[in-house]
Amino acid sequence: MARFQYKALQADGRIVEGELEAGGRQEAFRQIESRGWRPIRLTQQTDGTNGRARPRPKGNGQARADAAPVAPAAPAPGWRLPWSGSRKVGARALENFTRLLSSLLAAGVPLSRALVILQKETAQPAARERWKEIHDRVVDGMSLADAMAQMPDVFPRVYVAMVEAGETGGFLDLVLAQIADFQAREKEMRAKLMSALLYPSILLVLALGVLVFLLVYFIPRFTTLFAGFGGQLPALTRAIVAVSDAFRSYGLVVLALAVVSVVTLRQWLVSPAGRRVWEGFILKVPGLGRLVAQYAMARFCRMLGTLLAAGVPLIQGLQVARRSLGNQILVDAVAGSIDRVKEGQGLGNSLRDCPMLFPGSVLEMITVAEESGRLDQELTRIANTTEADLDRQLKLAVSMAEPVMLFFIAGFIGTIFIGMVLPIFTLQDYIR
Repeated sequence: MARFQYKALQADGRIVEGELEAGGRQEAFRQIESRGWRPIRLTQQTDGTNGRARPRPKGNGQARADAAPVAPAAPAPGWRLPWSGSRKVGARALENFTRLLSSLLAAGVPLSRALVILQKETAQPAARERWKEIHDRVVDGMSLADAMAQMPDVFPRVYVAMVEAGETGGFLDLVLAQIADFQAREKEMRAKLMSALLYPSILLVLALGVLVFLLVYFIPRFTTLFAGFGGQLPALTRAIVAVSDAFRSYGLVVLALAVVSVVTLRQWLVSPAGRRVWEGFILKVPGLGRLVAQYAMARFCRMLGTLLAAGVPLIQGLQVARRSLGNQILVDAVAGSIDRVKEGQGLGNSLRDCPMLFPGSVLEMITVAEESGRLDQELTRIANTTEADLDRQLKLAVSMAEPVMLFFIAGFIGTIFIGMVLPIFTLQDYIR
């Protein structure tokens, strides 16, 4: 049995504090709620605490554990058994968590109770463990956004920023619904992209398999056979033979170097400096950089418009919305605009130093809307228009990806075929 210190709110509004014994946090919560109290804080005592109860308000005796068999206490959040499996939460579990939490909050369910329901509803052990950690931190007085920020491997920075915005404006259920819709659209787009690239990817794998077979097994024997006739291979065939010799001699070394290079590059990209360089490079790529900037602008405008509509001050809304950009280069650019807004400049003029993120037409719309007092509505309209345009561009890109890949694969396989067929046309001359 573990001993817990609790602080709860009675039905008449009075605060009570005390201690109780329970087999775990969930049982302790049930004991408090069975008295008709609402838990405010629940902390487990360390091993060094004694068994004496703390002084309590008069008339409130120490709660005792139920007579039913008690389940063993759960391990600490940061520790798990070697065979307990991975703590990675899948994308589907996160989407279900977001959508169900939004529905529960919209129905008026308190946040702590909603988190308990989510913990019971999930079927994934890793997700159940993470939701329990969030619940415990929220009950101990931490905000939901701060509790999620402690798990960057589960909740991305954009997710946490949007939750913080919802808590700031008092419309957490609405923000969670928007996050769930965004996750669904992202998953749908990823599924379409994977479906479009499945057939070309299979062809590419088969082509690489054929190439390895030719380089390792067939070409060396074909070269030996042709050399017996005293002939000289065509230039394209000699190039293929040279690649075959290099692959057989240094293939394992090249493979090892490639693995080391990929691992090193990945570690560098996750570092702050490497990520900043990579994000700056992406923004400079023709076509792709513009799409990334448009996507960030739409997210920024939707976030800021929602915050302003809820009554959040402009400066505070900008501080929260800029974190939703996702690209540190763009975040830094907007940070300078926030300083100019603090000095009294208009939002449209303050954002003119970010031409990659905010085109001139968008800035004019923001300026006119700011002068007419409908900035929140205009920002939401800009976000809707930009997202619709992005959907069209992404659909076009996905539809073009398959034929482009097929073209390159056909050229790759055709080059190998021609290189192998050319010597056959001259072979009969050497036989004569």
